[in-house]
Amino acid sequence: MFTGRAYIVNAQALTDSLLLSIGKAAVVAEVNRDPRFALRMLAGMSRRLHGLVRDVQAYALHSGAQRVIGYLLRDESGEDSGTAEAFTVSLPASKATIASRLSLTPEYFSRVLHEFEAAGLIRIDKRDIHILDAKRLATYQSA
Repeated sequence: MFTGRAYIVNAQALTDSLLLSIGKAAVVAEVNRDPRFALRMLAGMSRRLHGLVRDVQAYALHSGAQRVIGYLLRDESGEDSGTAEAFTVSLPASKATIASRLSLTPEYFSRVLHEFEAAGLIRIDKRDIHILDAKRLATYQSA
């Protein structure tokens, strides 16, 4: 939108979605009207960029099991991280799609989940992954 060149990526919705298309003229007009709008856009793009950099680092530096742990605990890494309280992660897409997102084969992803289940760290119920002990899961070292 801002470079005037064709965008080199595409996207595909994995769940029912509502797509809203906003033209460049409307965005530029809002930036001119309210500079805070531009700052909020920059903040959003910065968060997305940091997330992508974290993903690339994880792919390069972490084992497959560590990437699965990071994915399962990603929303629990705030001020209460390290808590042993149970919670549930509902996978927003198929396990194969999540595995692909983590740069894993579906078979390996499934094997890691079953290893965690056998260790008493999680309970699998289709797309719901019940985290039984987040603290133990965060520090788990696979065999």
